Amino acid sequence: MKEPFVLIKDQYMLIDSWRQKNLQLVAGFTTKNGGVSTGEFQTLNTGFHVGDKLGDVQGNRRIIADKLMYPLNEWIGAEQTHETNIHQVTSRDCGRGAADYDSAFKATDGFYTKDPNVLLTLCYADCVPLYFLAPAHGMIGVAHAGWKGTVNGIARKMVEAWLNEGIKASEIFAVIGPSICSKCYVVDDYVMDLVQNLLVDIDEKPYNLISEGQYQLDLKQLNALILQKSGIPNSQIDVTSYCTSCDHELFFSHRRDNGKTGRLMSFIGWKEDLE
Repeated sequence: MKEPFVLIKDQYMLIDSWRQKNLQLVAGFTTKNGGVSTGEFQTLNTGFHVGDKLGDVQGNRRIIADKLMYPLNEWIGAEQTHETNIHQVTSRDCGRGAADYDSAFKATDGFYTKDPNVLLTLCYADCVPLYFLAPAHGMIGVAHAGWKGTVNGIARKMVEAWLNEGIKASEIFAVIGPSICSKCYVVDDYVMDLVQNLLVDIDEKPYNLISEGQYQLDLKQLNALILQKSGIPNSQIDVTSYCTSCDHELFFSHRRDNGKTGRLMSFIGWKEDLE
């Protein structure tokens, strides 16, 4: 499978196949490079909630805004809680969570919209970014899937929300972005019991037993299987090979950095005019 992401600038990569199909779609993922933060957060931390200086986070976001030609007053952000709450947003919501944490959507881990000039953003440091596109309907979406969000079905819930909008699952394209790989992600029996409940009718198992009560779990592949089970054709699901833990020169990683680190950002939005 061809790698869906291509590094464009030091600060970010884009979903290349979507960029080629529609020049009005901006969708990608930031790196940890080319920002102004220092210490554990150097240099392009985008998370307000991790202890970094507010001014530095705002500065980093302005750098990304300038690079993408997408001003901060058109961004939308969330207070993420590893749950499965998804909001449909419009241009009226622009600016919420863009320059501060207090105004962000509370307890939210997914967004979708049809409106142009709205940049949907979420933050990560190993969890799985899920991108959604229904080109025939002009719908775009993004979700944050850690193990809790994954086993509780945030991927499926996004598809169900779009079905309620009159969009068929066969019309949806999905991309699974940079996140921790199975070699770097070990979980216990508690998590694995929840995972196995999702896979009772699926032969392909995205995990390996490495010792008693310890499993290597491929969260990216697990989400791909959930998306397939939700009706999206496998041919319309792309999965990155980037690992936030392995690719230390590009990404922050909560596990690798022992919990004290910055946050990466997924983004997706329609632009009315890229000039």
